[in-house]
Amino acid sequence: MSTQFCFSGGDVGPWRIRGCRAISGEPVADVARINVTSGDDSAPQGASTWQIRAFTSNLRYAERHEVHRLQAVQEPLDRPEAVHAAMIPIKKSAAWWQLAQDERRAIFEAQSHHTEIGLKYLPEVARQLYHAGDLGEVFDFVTWFEFAPEHEAAFDALLVELRAAPEWAYVEREVDIRLVRT
Repeated sequence: MSTQFCFSGGDVGPWRIRGCRAISGEPVADVARINVTSGDDSAPQGASTWQIRAFTSNLRYAERHEVHRLQAVQEPLDRPEAVHAAMIPIKKSAAWWQLAQDERRAIFEAQSHHTEIGLKYLPEVARQLYHAGDLGEVFDFVTWFEFAPEHEAAFDALLVELRAAPEWAYVEREVDIRLVRT
């Protein structure tokens, strides 16, 4: 079952931006806060500079045994101690989408070891992937991570590993937005 979300960048929202930089491609417009709404409330609320609509879905590149391993150690979002977050919208290249599903899976897991890398940082770093490209958004995905302030170095190490993997050769736009819940 999927749920629709709207990530709104503007002057309102519980997440204050403490840093925003384009890793590759164009940046997003500077804003002070992020508001995330879901379900029937997923339309942008209040004035915002930009919005990204996205939805949760099944884990498209994960095999059943990987899903079980992730579920066994994944912590939920909105933990009281996890007041730091990162919102990282990503757009993959046309070359990525021209690959067959099994070819993408091979790059994602067999070559890049995406799931194995992520498992090393659980449960300290909670994460959720949202699909946006299917809704016609400029980004294909929004990746959302939450962690306690003392786990930010682990989160940074996770990003270094992921960005060094072969899969990242297909990322044409990535923006790293660091947040704190207020």
